[in-house]
Amino acid sequence: MSSVCVYFQIHQPFRLKTYSFFRIGNDHFYEATALNVEILNRVSNHCYLPTNALIKQLIEETDGKFKVTFSISGTCLEQLNRHRPDVLASFRQLYETGCVDFLAETYYHSLASLYSPTEFVRQVKMHESALNSILGVKPTGFRNTELLYQNGLADLVYEMGYKIILAEGVPKNLGRETPNQIFTSKGGKLKMLLRNYILSDDIAFRFSDPTWGEFPLTAAKFAGWLHELKKDAPIINLFMDYETFGEHRKVDTGIFDFLRNLPNQVLKDKNASFATVTDLLKGKTNSIEFDAPGWTSWADEDKDTSAWTEDNMQKDALRRLYECEEQVMEQATPELLDVWGKLQTSDHFYYMSARYRLDPTHAAFTHYPSPYDAYLNYMNVLSDFRRVLGM
Repeated sequence: MSSVCVYFQIHQPFRLKTYSFFRIGNDHFYEATALNVEILNRVSNHCYLPTNALIKQLIEETDGKFKVTFSISGTCLEQLNRHRPDVLASFRQLYETGCVDFLAETYYHSLASLYSPTEFVRQVKMHESALNSILGVKPTGFRNTELLYQNGLADLVYEMGYKIILAEGVPKNLGRETPNQIFTSKGGKLKMLLRNYILSDDIAFRFSDPTWGEFPLTAAKFAGWLHELKKDAPIINLFMDYETFGEHRKVDTGIFDFLRNLPNQVLKDKNASFATVTDLLKGKTNSIEFDAPGWTSWADEDKDTSAWTEDNMQKDALRRLYECEEQVMEQATPELLDVWGKLQTSDHFYYMSARYRLDPTHAAFTHYPSPYDAYLNYMNVLSDFRRVLGM
């Protein structure tokens, strides 16, 4: 093993308020403001602030050897800028250490890459601008919403000036290869980092599961697994939600102790190091191309788009939403563009997943009683928005 790349996704959507049929035509404000602020404050206090402080401490204690990479959706940046400037200040402090990297993505954490290349580019440019103005960052790496990836996306991202992209290490696309190396996209335009989903999910999902055979997971045990891979793993990519720390895995599970001890345990091997995504741009790239003819993601066992696009409710909502694009672009007022973008946020469609309605991971993310409630509420909002557009 030579390098460990630790990457965290940070995202908060603008959740929709309860919007009944009788509001259509009368109420054009759709956001659940109080709920959004409540959740933002909770996650900021349980995760963002304490984990940022711990990472800063670890960077200092390891003399800059511990490094991490983040991506923060535009909708989260916007809410932090509005309600929690203290959290943004802590992210700026991390960036100023020189050991923290930030990636570009779609501003609205949307599925635009599946439905509209034009809208996708618009949102990525919006995100670039927000990162620069709010955090002073000019990103060189890219990650799509929920690690959605397909060969054609690499070409589009390359044309936008990016040099490296993240994706899921999907076994069916890897064949006999392991994800523990730097790949190139099909055609060789972009460098690629593929998530080691087994090791990542050991932390993100199995860490606090007492029925797991490796429970309890200690930093020493986990680092030992990484060290065992060193002959066949030039790089190990650990990608997960930032809210793993303090929100999804509460402080009493020992998750912060795990993170606190991990850098020193990994660095016990003199050949081990940590690297940001930008650091890995300088690394040697294999000639191995990662071929993904169909869409992949890091969601669920299928690792495709089914978490957002499979059910009839999801398909209907997405079809009706993207039918609006021409009308939105013809009018193109800042207000309409913003609402249009927020309605594209992937979470709205994740809440509608009937297939995964009993899955505890899905249940943890939704504020609706059922996927059917999520669909009906969204479609009421969308019906009003379409009226505003004159459709």
